[in-house]
Amino acid sequence: MSQSDRMKPQLIIALDVDTLEQARELIDKLSPEVEIFKVGSQLFTACGPAAVRFIMARGKKVFLDLKYHDIPNTVANAVGAAVSLGVPVGTVPKGGLSPSTSVPPGLFMYTMHTLGGLEMLKSAVAVGTKKAQEFGFEKPLALGITVLTSEAKKDDIAAIVLERALLAQAAGCDGVVAAVEEVEILRQKLGKDFIIVTPGIRPAGEKQDDQKRISTPAEAVKRGSNFLVVGRPVLEAANPLAAAQKILEEIAGMKDSVSRTKQEKIL
Repeated sequence: MSQSDRMKPQLIIALDVDTLEQARELIDKLSPEVEIFKVGSQLFTACGPAAVRFIMARGKKVFLDLKYHDIPNTVANAVGAAVSLGVPVGTVPKGGLSPSTSVPPGLFMYTMHTLGGLEMLKSAVAVGTKKAQEFGFEKPLALGITVLTSEAKKDDIAAIVLERALLAQAAGCDGVVAAVEEVEILRQKLGKDFIIVTPGIRPAGEKQDDQKRISTPAEAVKRGSNFLVVGRPVLEAANPLAAAQKILEEIAGMKDSVSRTKQEKIL
C-alpha cells in the first residue's frame, strides 16, 4: 500500500468476539466492503495466532491491537513473533485462501503503549522492520497507544496525548492511536504523513457504552483521522454489512467534502 493510500480515511472493524467461528461469520458477511479487521486481546486470548492467520488467509489486512508494554527485549521479541505470523504454515484455515486477493502477506499494523518508553518503542520498531524484510513482507505500521478512549476527559489530556505522540514519532513509529478530540493538534504538530487511528467511533444516535470520548465517523474524518475503528455498532447490528456500509458512506461523503474544501482554498 502506498503512502497516499494509507492516508485516506479507512474503516477497521474490531473483531471483539469469543470464537474463531464468530469471527469467520463476520468476515464472510463484511468482506464485500471491509478490508481491515482488528484482532484485540479478547479474540487473541481465545484463539491465539489462528485468528490472525485466518484473516490473512482470507486476503484481508490484520490490525493486531495487543498494546504491547513490557521491557524492551520482551516487546521487541513479541513484535518479531507477530510479524512472523504472516509466514505460511502447513495447514490452510477453514474456508481456504481467497483466490482473487492482491493484498501483500504479513501483518498490517500493531500497537504498543507509549508508556513503555523510547527504548522499548525503538527496539520493537527495529525488530518489526527487520523481520518484515527477512520474510519479504511490507513493513507493518507501528502505532503508539496514547490515552485510552475509555479514560475520562481531563483538562490536560491533549497535552499528555501530544507528549506521548511525539515520543512515538521520535522512536520511529508510523503513527498513534488517539481519540478524535486530539486529532487536530496531532495533525498540526506531527505532520500530514503521521498516521492517526481513532477508536471510539459511534454513528450518530448510537449508545456510548463504556467509551468516554467518542466521535461520529464524519467528525473523525473532518478532523484528520486516517483509520476509524468500529466494533459494537457493527457487531451488534441486525445487519452488520448494512451497518458497515452506512459508516463507509458517511466516511466517503465527508472525504469528498474535505477534498472540495481544500480545492476551494487553493482556488
